Order: sequence, then structure tokens, then C-alpha cells
Amino acid sequence: MFVIKAQMRDVSTPIGVLRKAGKIPAVFYGAGKKNTSVTLSNIEFKKIWREAGESSAIKISTGSSDVDALIHEVQVDPVTDEPIHVDFLVIDMKKKIRVAVPLSFEGISNAVKDGIGNLVKVLHEIDVVALPGDLPHNLRVDISKLETLQSNILVSDIMLPSGVVAVTNGSDVVASIVAQVEEKEEVAPPVDLTAIEVEKKGKKEVEGEAVPEAVAPAKGAAPEKEEKPKSETK
Repeated sequence: MFVIKAQMRDVSTPIGVLRKAGKIPAVFYGAGKKNTSVTLSNIEFKKIWREAGESSAIKISTGSSDVDALIHEVQVDPVTDEPIHVDFLVIDMKKKIRVAVPLSFEGISNAVKDGIGNLVKVLHEIDVVALPGDLPHNLRVDISKLETLQSNILVSDIMLPSGVVAVTNGSDVVASIVAQVEEKEEVAPPVDLTAIEVEKKGKKEVEGEAVPEAVAPAKGAAPEKEEKPKSETK
């Protein structure tokens, strides 16, 4: 079992001071235990979290007493992704509990390798019931069984450790293969040059008849005089 050391936390100490000292504030509760505030080593907790996950039992040692618990919830900084607070759920090691165990996909699918299709992971965890000491860190899923488009892996195909019973429906699909769909590049249609009208230069046409353009008078020619009407004799 994983063991992590904890110190009783003085709630009057600012959280910023704890974090600067490399500590994480935490709390454990459940199984008849009152809410108890503690602090953990940042480095030590991240190592336990990585190895135990949230489905393996952890022993929290405060020096004066030990409690068995599961990592129930971890709050992380949205910028640094560092854990900033931890909730532990105290458990009774003699009573079975229901836990969601993550799936670990391993192996190589020939259907994917040969380009027949793409792997689709339908489930990423399944619910199981077991004594805390029997809970696995994760469950292995061998995708090498996926060889055709008709292949799939069901919950009932997953090998469970002794003492562990799946609660998730055994007929639920865990992983399958779907056919690859090739994305066709769209090609623009060719331009029909004959459909482009070329503007004609020269004479302008009005209702189908040619209209002569105005001609400027020749250089040196006298302008035509306007002929005045003759006055009538009385």
C-alpha cells in the first residue's frame, strides 16, 4: 500500500505561506472520521498521485495515527497545473467499495497499422466493486485484438484481478474500429473563356444602328457662319 506522511494543519497559517514552503493543504473525511485538515509535501504527493491514481488505497500517516483513504478530489492551478488542494475519502479496508478505474490501452491494432480504419476509444474507465486492498491502479485493454472493421472490445473482454467485479454493463463497447474517410481536395471548375464578353472599341451602337462619332473641324478652316433670316419688307 502507498503511504504518505501528513502534518496536522494550523488553519490560521495563510495558504500562501504553506505553498511557498512546498506544502499542499489537504483534508480527509468519511467512515466516521471528522473533517481533519492536514498538509502534505508537494513533491511526495505528486509522486503518490502519479503512481496510485484515484483508485488505489493510500495510508495517510500523521505520526499519531494512520488512516486508510482514497484520493477523492484534487484541485489544480489553471495556469501551472500544479495541485493546490487535496480531498481524501477515508475508507474501511474490510468493506467493499465501488470505484471508477481508468483503462490503459496497450498493444498495436493491425486494422490501424494496415490503414483499414481508425481506433475509437468509447470508454476510458469502468466501475468496479472490490475490497480497497484489491483495487487496481488501472485495467489493461489489449487493442491487438482489433483486426477488422467488425472487431470491437467489450467490457466483458477485460481481464479483472481476483476479487474485482465489474459493475459497468459487460456488453458495453470499450473500443472499436471505424473506416477511414479520405478527405477529397476540392478543385475549382475551369473558367469558360468563351463566356467572357469582350468590350468592343470604336463606334457605339444604339438599338442596333451605327452612330457616327463627332468629327472635329479641320485645322485652319473657318467656322461656318450662322445664316441670319432676312427681314421682311413692308
